[in-house]
Amino acid sequence: MVPKIRRGSRTHGLLVYLYGPGKRDEHVDPHLVGSWDGFAPDPGRDTSPDPDPKVTLARLAAALDLRVKQAGTKAPAEHVWHCSVRTDPGDRTLTDDEWNTVARRLVHAVNLAPEGDPDGCRWVAVRHADDHIHILATMVRGDVRRPRMNYDFKKAQAECRRIEKEMGLRQLKPGDGTGAKSPTSAERFKAERTGRPEAPRETLREAVRQALAGAATEEEFFTRLREAGLRVRMRTAPSGDALGYNVALPGDRNRHGDPIWYPGSKLAPDLSLPKISQRLADGVADQATPLASDGRPDWSPPARARRSATGTAEHAAVLLDRDDDEAAAQLVGVGELLDAIAQTSPAATRADLVAAARTFERATRCHFRAERADTRAIRSAARGIIQAGGSLGRGEDGGTTAMFVSTLVLVALAAARWHSARGHAQQAHASRQTAEHLRTAYRQAAATPMRALHAQGRAMPEAERRKHEVAIRTALPEQGTRAEGASAKTDALAATLAQAEEAGHDPEALLQQAMDMRELDTAADVNDVLVWRLRRLAHLPAHPGAATRRPPAGTRPTKASANTSERKTAPPATVRPAVVAPRNRLPRR
Repeated sequence: MVPKIRRGSRTHGLLVYLYGPGKRDEHVDPHLVGSWDGFAPDPGRDTSPDPDPKVTLARLAAALDLRVKQAGTKAPAEHVWHCSVRTDPGDRTLTDDEWNTVARRLVHAVNLAPEGDPDGCRWVAVRHADDHIHILATMVRGDVRRPRMNYDFKKAQAECRRIEKEMGLRQLKPGDGTGAKSPTSAERFKAERTGRPEAPRETLREAVRQALAGAATEEEFFTRLREAGLRVRMRTAPSGDALGYNVALPGDRNRHGDPIWYPGSKLAPDLSLPKISQRLADGVADQATPLASDGRPDWSPPARARRSATGTAEHAAVLLDRDDDEAAAQLVGVGELLDAIAQTSPAATRADLVAAARTFERATRCHFRAERADTRAIRSAARGIIQAGGSLGRGEDGGTTAMFVSTLVLVALAAARWHSARGHAQQAHASRQTAEHLRTAYRQAAATPMRALHAQGRAMPEAERRKHEVAIRTALPEQGTRAEGASAKTDALAATLAQAEEAGHDPEALLQQAMDMRELDTAADVNDVLVWRLRRLAHLPAHPGAATRRPPAGTRPTKASANTSERKTAPPATVRPAVVAPRNRLPRR
């Protein structure tokens, strides 16, 4: 149940609209379902011998405005309180008596007409559709004083949450005042008329967030905005210092032909210039693209950037698992990682990643502020992804995208737990929705590399395959009961362990290290998560068609693998290429 409150100054004009045909949705059978005394004249159902709806409507407007006229100049300029209350599309249809109860409870909750107060304000509730009513009240009491209506919107929201529970309606998530401003009805209708898929406010919000992802300075941020095709206008003080900024979409103009400007603070609370400046100061991203230490020179820049960002995202998840307030800063960084990957993703996964970034935007804002925030690493990772450019979506680019998105799923679930522990219902819900979008993107990105890995696992020699399956069952005994077809699901994991062993690692120690990185209970497929962790730890190609080789020079092997290499006196065995699925083999000449 969603209340929407407005204020105005024309009682008669609002009644004309409520009892009229409507501008958007056709008004059907408009009539009163409640009033301040239960005897207000109803223009929709006038039972007098000679009914005239216009006359009855004028009588109703005069009755509502009676105390306003008595107050004279003491009456507020905007004396009309207008609240529309709408049920969820999946809710049952409420009766007129139930809507009367809703209206009475709301005017009581906001202190317009408290129960048992004979001097309460005059109000009516009009119903002209099955799913909502309109409450109109005049804000002058019987004693000609103004009602005390501080925080009326919050009080109406809280009362709606209680009504939902008592009437068996869908219970919405309570807000905390940190959400972004939604488009107005006028903005939505204009977008429909002009053929835009969404209101300009929403398009601008996403563009500003993408320009901010990984930006190192304010100059770079504004340069990105202009390169994205937005109009930018700065607000400066007489001293020349920047106070704020406005943005506008090209072609979005008002009736006078002037651009329609939106201040950053009106797009979202965290997009004002002071908040942006604070974010840049808390985590200054490196000016140059960071070099990925866990990549190879022959891999593309997008692949190296994604692989490097995977480790940074894993660390962010660990910080979120600590359940302290300082982790709030990591949420902002995760949002920038999502914005970065959405901008540079291939077409096959872009829609889901864009949806994930948009949804998680709600999870990045709460009332907690990390005082000792250090987001340089995570913002530099986002910057590296953007500067590396677009991913082709195949080969090593596609494999590292799957590796990165797999980790982001667990990060989103860690964010959901962090918010749930603090009672942030909307942010926790947004985090869980983000995880679902990311899972869809992961399935698309991982389809090709995981198919090849499964084929490689099935093509392994029987003895070698059994050895690695025993190691997997020993480390993950619950997998035999948690997943159906567990043996087939471990093909990719067995192939990865074999390739890690060929690269000089102790497979059992490496598997234990991957499991100890953080919990696996929230993983939809534990085997997939471990495959990507192992391939990153062992510096194996994310695309399994490439041959395995030893880690690059200067890379520190795992402790167990180092000890194993010291015990060996014979030179290491020759690295053999990864097994290629029979269907992919080249024909013999």
